[in-house]
Amino acid sequence: MGGRLLMKMGAGAAIGAGLGLGGTCLVVPVVLKAVGFTAGGIASASLGSKMMAASAVANGGGVAAGGLVATLQSVGAAGLSLATKLGVTAMTASGGTIIGAFKKDLSPADPPLPVKK
Repeated sequence: MGGRLLMKMGAGAAIGAGLGLGGTCLVVPVVLKAVGFTAGGIASASLGSKMMAASAVANGGGVAAGGLVATLQSVGAAGLSLATKLGVTAMTASGGTIIGAFKKDLSPADPPLPVKK
């Protein structure tokens, strides 16, 4: 493998890992809180409460354990586990490595080196 390819793959992995870690540590909690899945429970008059009501109606009066609403509430209350954060980070780093390997350079090619006579 050429040095440029390895550099692109390394940069892709670093960017992918940063996005994965940032997404799981920063974005997920903010989005869950915004839709109503908070540490104190599901906020009233929120999208989360509407989802909970719909789930309860669909399941005959209770929210199904392990279902979408229960999982989102669990993550909203306790956060994501370290294993989940590491798994997402590893997957996005792998994706970044693959993208980095196949990404075309947008910069012009390096000029040829002068030939000594």
